[in-house]
Amino acid sequence: MEIGDKAPEILGRNENGQEVRLSDYAGRKLVIYFYPKDMTAGCTSEACNLRDNYAELRKQGYEVVGVSVDDEKSHQKFIAKNELPFSLIADTDKKLVEEFGVWGEKSMYGRKYFGTFRTTFIIGEDGTVERIIGPKQIKVKDHAAQIMAEQ
Repeated sequence: MEIGDKAPEILGRNENGQEVRLSDYAGRKLVIYFYPKDMTAGCTSEACNLRDNYAELRKQGYEVVGVSVDDEKSHQKFIAKNELPFSLIADTDKKLVEEFGVWGEKSMYGRKYFGTFRTTFIIGEDGTVERIIGPKQIKVKDHAAQIMAEQ
């Protein structure tokens, strides 16, 4: 997925098993943030930063949806533990991470494995990708400010 591409209409299922569609957010900018794993330090910092700035993000016309390959139960626990005010898509079949191009080989401590590259896509009101904040750019403790900074 690149700038100017049209985001898919069906994004997946949220923590409650409900289908999440792009059209659910018509007329607003949608922040789709992909993160590696529920309950990990970096992912918790990022989610909590978005939670703490959620009112301001919404005031500026943004809606937020998180995506990881964790299942619905894991997302429910993550939301409850951190009091997240936004939905998380359970992309257990890896359809969305692959469609957005954020799934691939990673390496940690010399061990290679497949996982999600922390990446945020800002989708405009017309459903096209306006901006991408890549893995090397994201500051998990200040991510909301990065989103609101506008290019």
